[in-house]
Amino acid sequence: MSLVSDIIERLDTISPPAFSFVGGAADFASIGSVPTATPAAYVLIEAEASAPTERATGPVLQRLESDVAVVIVAGNVSDFVGAAASQDIEDLKAIVRKALIGFTPACADDVVQHISGELLKAKNGFVWHKELFGTSTLLQEDLQ
Repeated sequence: MSLVSDIIERLDTISPPAFSFVGGAADFASIGSVPTATPAAYVLIEAEASAPTERATGPVLQRLESDVAVVIVAGNVSDFVGAAASQDIEDLKAIVRKALIGFTPACADDVVQHISGELLKAKNGFVWHKELFGTSTLLQEDLQ
């Protein structure tokens, strides 16, 4: 499994379900003006950075820091300006943070930590918000 698929699975198994749809980068890229189902969460790797090897001799061992974005989209057309969707976003942010902070994905070597949150867009009754999380993995040279 991958980091993205581990986080998608984690968000998909929230009980009671918080999202009508949880997907990855390809799903996010295919959105037209609005998602077909809301609330929705899209998980994608935003950035990765590796540290220099931790070993002076022998096989390479590096720490890979991964920043994972969870883009939450809520639509509530009960008011066109987006106030209702804004409240939905606040609730969904709390749910996502509760599900991910301290979670250790199967493919990672560290727990997930929250980095930041950012409003991306609020328009036509839909609110788009990005939550950024980080975790790390050890990369080791394959000697085979």
